[in-house]
Amino acid sequence: MVEIKTDASMDAMRESGRVVAQALAAAREAAAVGVSVRDLDAAARAVLDKAGAGSPFLGYHPDWAPVPFPAVLCVSVNDEIVHGIPGDRRLGDGDVVSIDCGAILDGWAGDAAVTFTVGRARPADTRLIRTAEEALAAGIRAAVVGNRIGDIAHAVGSVCRAAGYGIPDGFGGHGIGRRMHEDPGVPNEGRPGRGMRLRHGMVLAIEPMVIAGGGDDFHTARDGWTMRTNDGSRAAHAEHTVAVTADGPRILTVL
Repeated sequence: MVEIKTDASMDAMRESGRVVAQALAAAREAAAVGVSVRDLDAAARAVLDKAGAGSPFLGYHPDWAPVPFPAVLCVSVNDEIVHGIPGDRRLGDGDVVSIDCGAILDGWAGDAAVTFTVGRARPADTRLIRTAEEALAAGIRAAVVGNRIGDIAHAVGSVCRAAGYGIPDGFGGHGIGRRMHEDPGVPNEGRPGRGMRLRHGMVLAIEPMVIAGGGDDFHTARDGWTMRTNDGSRAAHAEHTVAVTADGPRILTVL
């Protein structure tokens, strides 16, 4: 993994993160009842283009995927957990929408995600989204020099399990720097005091995912990308790119 050694490099990552935050804000502003999911992707794409940033999502093709990813956003709706492909589906009143965005600017990556409700929110969905956000905040608080990866995993998982939610098996955060996905992996559940020790200059994407039904199982949709809950219950996803510094965690993907 890349460790940030200079203030200039940290500032460069911060600028990439700012573009991600701007793209997410634009996509969220575009979201409304009757709007197509593809329109959210277009809004984010316009922000990246204006900033001169590339998309680490567009054309991304891991070994397990049948085709390269065709968009700059992952947009996952209701029972879709992550990796939803933007298409012609139109958002309905009360839909839970998770949007995940990345950017590459001047050779540095940023990655973040947010979940929200379109139209009238159900109390159960508000609680689900709030829990994902609280789990992310707990993980960020644990991202301090001297702690270990397991401390972040434990912090995230404890919040999710206390709320009675499931955590998708095998999914979690990751290191980030010159590339979107770098070592180490950052699980969303684990034992404290285990794993790599955190050092000043490490940058991690911390990203809780929660399943309302309480189970951890999911399946891949026919498009080969979208991950959906097995029980049909709704899911939420929250993510920030966070630098571990001697002064405490620094969130890079904010406006």
